[in-house]
Amino acid sequence: MTFSGSYPKLRKSSKEEIEQMYQRIKQSRALLEQQKGKKRAIENEIYQIEQKVRQLKRLENRHDRALTIVKQVGLQTQQQLEYRLSEQVSLALATVFNDPYELVVEFVERRGKTEADIYYKRRNLRVMPFGFVGGGAIDVGAFALRVAYLMMRQDTHIRPSLFLDEPFKGLKGHEANIRALKLLMNVSNNKKCPIQIITISDERIPREDIIEYSDRVFLVQNNSGVSKVIQL
Repeated sequence: MTFSGSYPKLRKSSKEEIEQMYQRIKQSRALLEQQKGKKRAIENEIYQIEQKVRQLKRLENRHDRALTIVKQVGLQTQQQLEYRLSEQVSLALATVFNDPYELVVEFVERRGKTEADIYYKRRNLRVMPFGFVGGGAIDVGAFALRVAYLMMRQDTHIRPSLFLDEPFKGLKGHEANIRALKLLMNVSNNKKCPIQIITISDERIPREDIIEYSDRVFLVQNNSGVSKVIQL
């Protein structure tokens, strides 16, 4: 079909349709630009999150390595504690008794915490101290544990002291009590870690033996409600 002269005039309805189409295209472009902006924002947010994830992974790896080091150091510390405690207490028990127990210390994890289990061992038989071991062995072990703690302290500027009220009240026999008294003297005179020990004794052994194995001995007498102290 051919036209001569000028183009035919568009109907008014056609103009309105074109205008409406143009507006819809314009709105679609605006919406598209909005969506592009949202897309860029989301992509930037994803990038930031990925960066944080990478940082957190690096931090997690550092924490894992640090935790491994802490566990290794903790294990070494526990092993040293097991050895030192066992050695000190076993040596003290061997000093006092003819057929001594040995101390066994084991560190275990319970409820997310580290706890120490303490056993007495003799001829491959391992028992809990309380209820299965005599009071004398428990008294000597308790004293040796206190000494071991004081010897492991880092503060060397102050001489440690022990105030003991009848520390070996469960110990039976004259010879064993003499050995326990010698043990006190040896610990007090230890050059590496001298410990000042003050004890209250009920004279389970003769007073002459107490004086022989002590630096100074004081006798406290109560007369009519008045205490009198005499140095022997």
